[in-house]
Amino acid sequence: MFESITTWIRGLWEKIMLTRDTIKTVFKIDPPVSDAMSRAIEYWSKLYANQAPWLTTDIVSLNLPVAIASEIARITTIEAKVEITGSPRADWLNVEMEEVMDSIREQAEYGVALGGMIFKPYINDDGKVIIDYVKADAFYPVEFGPNGEMRGAIFVDKRQIGQYWFTKFEYHQMTGKNCLVKNMAFKSSSANDLGSQVSLTSVADWSLLMPEATIQNIDKPLFAYFRFPVANNIDRSSKLGVSCYARAVDLIQQADKQWSNFLWEFESGQRALYVDVLAFGKDPDGKPVLPNKKLYRTIDAGGQEDALFKDWSPTFRQADLLMGLDSIMKRIEFSCGLAYGTLSDPTMIEKTATEILSAKQRTYAMVVDTQKALEDSLKDLIYAIDIWATLSNLVPMGTYEATFTFDDSIVVDKEAQFRKDLTLVNTAIMSKIEFRMRNFGESEIKAKEMIGLATSEQPVLEFPAV
Repeated sequence: MFESITTWIRGLWEKIMLTRDTIKTVFKIDPPVSDAMSRAIEYWSKLYANQAPWLTTDIVSLNLPVAIASEIARITTIEAKVEITGSPRADWLNVEMEEVMDSIREQAEYGVALGGMIFKPYINDDGKVIIDYVKADAFYPVEFGPNGEMRGAIFVDKRQIGQYWFTKFEYHQMTGKNCLVKNMAFKSSSANDLGSQVSLTSVADWSLLMPEATIQNIDKPLFAYFRFPVANNIDRSSKLGVSCYARAVDLIQQADKQWSNFLWEFESGQRALYVDVLAFGKDPDGKPVLPNKKLYRTIDAGGQEDALFKDWSPTFRQADLLMGLDSIMKRIEFSCGLAYGTLSDPTMIEKTATEILSAKQRTYAMVVDTQKALEDSLKDLIYAIDIWATLSNLVPMGTYEATFTFDDSIVVDKEAQFRKDLTLVNTAIMSKIEFRMRNFGESEIKAKEMIGLATSEQPVLEFPAV
């Protein structure tokens, strides 16, 4: 088993080195991605695709990487909303972001599974904003800022047309307040070779792209990087994110083995009846005809009456195996920041309200950090869309304010919070504006507007003169 895993990792390493060497050759730069991070990203990608190296005919998968990433994405993005206000440009941005938010859970799952992803907007031939969701194994960072913000990246697009392979590199690099964008295309008869450089018009989808352009007077690159917000224990010097299950890989392997043992317990322990071969008829080849091949087995009793029939009914150890599996699941939950009972048996977890709240708070802390990281990247995406709208004259310029709301019901009782906040408003401790922003997810501008509307609609009571 160890030898096969080593061979598999070596294969990934050779594939990654080819890509890194290609980038060095084409752009004369060395992407700030260590060998360890390159291997790790590819490894997490394989785990997410249910292609773990330890899986065999005897060891089956529980598909835990997908389950973990899916659950974290779900609780991070549940009821996630963004409201953009302030001008006609803001209204247009709000419509564009509605499409993004419709698929945000799916994209967030890819991001947390591989440690991060990039949202890259562009304008298609019809003048419509399209978002390219680039997974962590399809881009290479070029430069990071002092606060960890990505200021340059290379995106790879590879496709087969007929018998040839075409590869496009899209290079973004910020220098001061200018962003240099380069596009280069290559053609090869082999998927493993870059081949020779060709015109961008060689591929219809790339034909309208400019080989090089400089976008001036912008503050950020025209893409947004979402990083899963946990410390990088693969490469502590790297500013890339790590997978949500990076710290539980060994435990996931143990869980798959334990689950396989559980399945084998039933497979190998099925009841069987061993009956003398003379008790059955024979087929034309002289072999005994069994009424049920799964239940009956033949023996040669040798004429001994006490050996003509034997019952095989072993005692199952499913309780012990399931208990062991549940212990592993709890360790996975702890390593991934999930509350006990997310993957493990919820009937065997903490019973008191305090213990339940403590477990939920671990998940809450992880989710809040992830929501903050996602919000920051979506703000950068809105900025990039806004710049493209200006460059392409899609809609008149205007100011905007983006307000994000996320569900926090993991540890917060929404009804109790509403009643508490209403009491604070009635006692003049909380303003009506803050109340609406907190409980209805409105921006400050929207909250003021709604309060003014509600005040203007209040009925005027007139009493008859006495």
